Amino acid sequence: MSSAKSTVKKLDENTIKALTNVCETAKQKIAGFDWLTHTADYSNFPSSLVITCVFQTEQHLKDAQSQQQDAFLRKLIQQQLLNVGIVLKKPKQNVFFDSEEACQFSHQGNWDKRLKLFH
Repeated sequence: MSSAKSTVKKLDENTIKALTNVCETAKQKIAGFDWLTHTADYSNFPSSLVITCVFQTEQHLKDAQSQQQDAFLRKLIQQQLLNVGIVLKKPKQNVFFDSEEACQFSHQGNWDKRLKLFH
């Protein structure tokens, strides 16, 4: 394996490790939080990192935002990534919020299609 490939693999493993911690914490602390996913172009990392936090319904998302839990999630993501050596300078440009309900309504539950359109 080339060193570039092993570097990308290590970055991806660390990103997944950090985001798994975020996901488990968010499920326990934020009502209606369901899951999260990420995409990245590792030739332009971490600027290209896009993290989508998914809530069950639009109402859950609105409630979370009204209680500043979106800011809590961004801070948690930033902190967990930092723990594995990844510095996210502008989390508002990397972290997005969505809901299962909105995906079902607009894209019949097809997350691949939805994420490609929005990010």
